[in-house]
Amino acid sequence: MRFVPPVAGLAEGRVTFDGDPQARVRPLGPLIGALRSLGVRIDVTGAGSLPLVVQGTGRVTGGEVVIDASASSQLVSGLLLAAPRFDRGVVVRHEGPPVPSAPHLRMTVQMLRAAGAAVDDTTPDVWAVEPGPLTGRGWEIEPDLSGAVPFFAAALVTGGEVTLQGWPRSSSQPVEQLRALLQRMGGEVTLSTAGLTVRGTGTVHGLAADLSDVSELTPALTALAMLADSPSRFTGVGHIRGHETDRLTALAREFAALGADITESPDGLEIRPRPLRGGVFRTYHDHRMAHAAAVAGLAVPGIEVDDVACTSKTMPEFPALWSAMVTGKS
Repeated sequence: MRFVPPVAGLAEGRVTFDGDPQARVRPLGPLIGALRSLGVRIDVTGAGSLPLVVQGTGRVTGGEVVIDASASSQLVSGLLLAAPRFDRGVVVRHEGPPVPSAPHLRMTVQMLRAAGAAVDDTTPDVWAVEPGPLTGRGWEIEPDLSGAVPFFAAALVTGGEVTLQGWPRSSSQPVEQLRALLQRMGGEVTLSTAGLTVRGTGTVHGLAADLSDVSELTPALTALAMLADSPSRFTGVGHIRGHETDRLTALAREFAALGADITESPDGLEIRPRPLRGGVFRTYHDHRMAHAAAVAGLAVPGIEVDDVACTSKTMPEFPALWSAMVTGKS
């Protein structure tokens, strides 16, 4: 919904976008405003969200645009990826609170350059893409490494060991921060030719951490923090209120229903561990919420996930992989 509307401006004719109820409340206003200022005609029936119609004319003028991308790095990436086809390219200037998930913006710039685009990102919060042709090529696409975190968290919860084969030696994703967080929470982390191995030590530690670059980890790390030996405080993730659900409110509500001492702040969560009880954990159709419930359920008997099928968004095989890991039976 954020990557394709800039491309739709290059089409000839109407391109209609819509989504489910959760998608209809995700913020698109900054992107809509930016595209309009770049010469794209967009009709919106909602308040800066889906549904919308792009009236493509086969070309986009492009030029300079100011945008508040504090809700999502995708608002910038969507503009940059289509910019080489705009008549004047694009200069995107972010004004507002920090853009979250900065590693994803670096990934976007790296891929554009690899395809032959001229991109200048030397000025903080400014990205300039020149118009010009892109070159077709073969791509090796990394997996979304954040999807591995619930499995690594399982090692910490159980005092066990989990190895993920094929873990990259280097990556544009924030792998070093991911490894550091697991270590700070009590894991022993080793990278070898076999992959990345995380061993639990039998104790999970609480921590204070800015998760702005790795916000997708917040649900799984929150579940870990529930089982820690000291309080935790996560900050820098206010933008995940606009993800599949308001993840901060959803995490606070569902864990509180299980007896947790958890408090929302405008941009994060504070967790003070105490014993939890079983119960139904609602996912709100959010795959990361299901991951959090699965991690907590390793230590708390009786946790039930109301909709584990929502994990199909990013990992259709999650229930089978999780069961195989826990039972040792593939």
